[in-house]
Amino acid sequence: MKIIVANILAIYRRELSSYFKSPLAYIIAGVFWFLLGSLLVTIILRVSEQVANIEIQRQLSAANESIDAPNWILQYFFSTTASIVLGILPLLTMNLYTEERKRGTLELLATSPITNWSVAVGKLGAVLSLFIALLLPIMGLELVALSASDPAMSFGVFWLGHLGLVLMAAAILALGLFISSLTDNAIVAAVITYALVLLLFLIDSFATNIPGVLGEMLTHLSLLKHFTTLTQGILSGGSIALFLSYILLGIFLTAQSVDLFRFQQ
Repeated sequence: MKIIVANILAIYRRELSSYFKSPLAYIIAGVFWFLLGSLLVTIILRVSEQVANIEIQRQLSAANESIDAPNWILQYFFSTTASIVLGILPLLTMNLYTEERKRGTLELLATSPITNWSVAVGKLGAVLSLFIALLLPIMGLELVALSASDPAMSFGVFWLGHLGLVLMAAAILALGLFISSLTDNAIVAAVITYALVLLLFLIDSFATNIPGVLGEMLTHLSLLKHFTTLTQGILSGGSIALFLSYILLGIFLTAQSVDLFRFQQ
């Protein structure tokens, strides 16, 4: 067991250090922070304007309903962030195995004493750590911006929403990891990952037109549906289990793909 953990950590450190040597990672980080920072400021300004208009109408009608502006801001932010994440994550996974194929090191990995599972877990852990590192400054910005809100921000929604974002990202990264193991072309890997993740985002829209058990099963496969559940502050075991299932599936398929590559050599 110690050897397996040591192998995973070795792959993890190697992959993580490679991101800091690549200009692509810095470009993605800059774009990610700019988009999400601008998005948060825009949403806060728009919601503040809406709240001001509602306050005026409330005073005229003598109504006493409270307005949960922080929750509005978080819901708008999470729903839009999901689309941005969908666009960025395939760029992080497209080189995970394609570069190994190009350099001819995939065969060495496949025939080394390190198991394919250990390699896949180490690579996935590194790219997920990079995503979390990108997300942390944005979370800090959210906390600063909403810390003085009235009514107070719901920390349950805040933490569960970001947990959902990390789990969804891990699921997408695991599937992208598998796709990258199938080709030596990074662009092809990114495009196929985009298509697959988009399908899993929108599958519940198509499933509503399918009657019976099949429609219910397809609806349950939707990444967006389960992400939305968590962003609403609902701790759903089914949603967490689905994300973990996608993560394990991606790792399993990646290990099998590398095994198949080894047998073909």
